[in-house]
Amino acid sequence: MDAQVKPHERLAHALAEPLAEVDAMIRARMASENAPRIPEVTDHLIGAGGKRIRPMLTLAAARMNGYLGPYDVHLAATVEFIHTATLLHDDVVDESGQRRGRPTANLLWDNKSSVLVGDYLFARSFQLMVETGSMRVLDILANAAATIAEGEVLQLTAMSDLSTGEETYLKIVRGKTAALFSAATEVGGVIAGARLDLVQALERYGDALGIAFQMVDDLLDWQRGDDIGKNVGDDFRERKMTLPIIRAVAAAEGEEWTFWVRTIGRGKQEDGDLERAEELLHRHGALDGTRETAIAWAEDAKEALSPLPDNELRDMLRDLADYVVARIR
Repeated sequence: MDAQVKPHERLAHALAEPLAEVDAMIRARMASENAPRIPEVTDHLIGAGGKRIRPMLTLAAARMNGYLGPYDVHLAATVEFIHTATLLHDDVVDESGQRRGRPTANLLWDNKSSVLVGDYLFARSFQLMVETGSMRVLDILANAAATIAEGEVLQLTAMSDLSTGEETYLKIVRGKTAALFSAATEVGGVIAGARLDLVQALERYGDALGIAFQMVDDLLDWQRGDDIGKNVGDDFRERKMTLPIIRAVAAAEGEEWTFWVRTIGRGKQEDGDLERAEELLHRHGALDGTRETAIAWAEDAKEALSPLPDNELRDMLRDLADYVVARIR
């Protein structure tokens, strides 16, 4: 393929056949004869053109370890259902109006529909897990679902708390984002019957990739461009203690500290505050520092792949780690 094609697109091409099976399974399992709103809401989000990175991680992890059975497709669909369910719930919690450049489901329908359809997708995901007949797989994905919820609740309690430090931030990121990345890769290895050290390597890859992914997402909140799919400064307006803000707050004294207390701590934001916040992030190197940290995690992800079979899929996963951090300018 053309070298200019993005890594996730090359991965999608290499996994085109099983990905088509995943999409067919998602369509079939999100159907509901009794509640037509379920496929309406689900299709709005799943049909919005997401990259399918998480299900591709599961398929790649299984197939690079020689798996030829049917259940990597079940698990890839499971991972996408869990991801979609969390997005539906997140948009309600965050009161979001935009997702992937489109109006959110809670805006087009209502909060109740988003929450209940999310619950339905969680239930469907557990049905798919059980069909694999693997208790180990069920254990990994059930733990991931619980960890995701824990991460979201921790973020909620840490929101607007200026004492939130980098250790708490990392716990939040590992919960709300990295948990599903690491579970996606780990179950791919498990279903393929890979050796324990290879399964652990896949789990470490997914964990590091997920952390880098979330840090990049935090940085994209401050990046202007039509391809971002979100408004600049949403995290600031929502008073989220992301890594750039945590680092700027840690360096703040005097008037700067007063600014953060007013805008984040008390939520009293005025015209010009977003630009002032951005200036402080640049002054203290919080954006560049976060980018360097994200790149370091991407390097950790690449290193984790070293023990795995040397093949095209492993190379694509390495390139994917580079691409995740290359999105930030």
